[in-house]
Amino acid sequence: MKLPLVELHLHIEGTLEPELIFELAERNGVAVPWATLAELRAQYEFTDLQSFLNLYYHNLDVLRQAADFTDLTRAYLARAADAGVRHAEIFFDPQAHTSRGIPLLTALGGVTDALGNSVADFGISTKLIVTFLRDRPADEALQILTEILASGYTIDGVGLDSAEVGYPPELFEEVFALAAANGLRRVAHAGEEGPPEYVWSALDRLGVERIDHGIRSLEDAALVERLVRERVPLTVCPFSNVRLRAIDTLADHPIVRMLDLGLLATVNSDDPAYFGGYIDDNLAALDAEFDLGPDRLALLARNGIEASFLEPAEKAALSLDVDAWRAAQP
Repeated sequence: MKLPLVELHLHIEGTLEPELIFELAERNGVAVPWATLAELRAQYEFTDLQSFLNLYYHNLDVLRQAADFTDLTRAYLARAADAGVRHAEIFFDPQAHTSRGIPLLTALGGVTDALGNSVADFGISTKLIVTFLRDRPADEALQILTEILASGYTIDGVGLDSAEVGYPPELFEEVFALAAANGLRRVAHAGEEGPPEYVWSALDRLGVERIDHGIRSLEDAALVERLVRERVPLTVCPFSNVRLRAIDTLADHPIVRMLDLGLLATVNSDDPAYFGGYIDDNLAALDAEFDLGPDRLALLARNGIEASFLEPAEKAALSLDVDAWRAAQP
């Protein structure tokens, strides 16, 4: 029996594996600058967040048709099912596609087509969180959210991502107010490369219910106390933190300290095609590095369930499955 997992920090565009890049490039007649998979994989050494984003956005050029987005999403769901994921709350960046001339509803429709069959085809329930690129104008994000709300497509929440430093959360207050007025859940990347002040701002100015990353929260004792007291989830991505040099090595990762402090920390894969592994790979590496053992692995799984936007009955059912997994361990 696999440990039942919930994934809460997963960019669907970040699951674009090199093999699929070449397949879609051929399908759509898109020229790529690499002759082989090995040449492309050699690009996956990053010095910081921006160096990753440069390759990330370049690769997205192969996504042109709705079917491409459907295939991308289904490929993630298949891999997630192998990892033991039972529920995923997936980020989708519309501006990464509209900015290069792909119609909003082409991209959104392709993703939602796959998510609509996720339970039947993969045994994974899903929610869709539309994330906005903080290094693009807030007015553009507001326009896109307005279009989505009028489109007839259902989304579950909004988020904020991309280059963090220099783009504080409060720039997007109007966008998040519109989301709240329409009953959407709200999350935001904060405290990865940006300072703890960005976490405060995301909570107080945007009204977010989860903080994505949040590792720099540990620099602010008052913030940690608040996050613990209010049970604000942090969707932590260990491989991402190391690959983007936010943390030097996995051995330096603060996940155990976060748990010891009582933070509602969860483990996720972020952009797994770029950072060396999916959610099960992250957990296995943490277990090997820190000897987490069944109790802490089960705690992380339960944290993911608690931090999700599932209904209470759904959370309770998944928690029972985690309890069953724990009882089966030595």
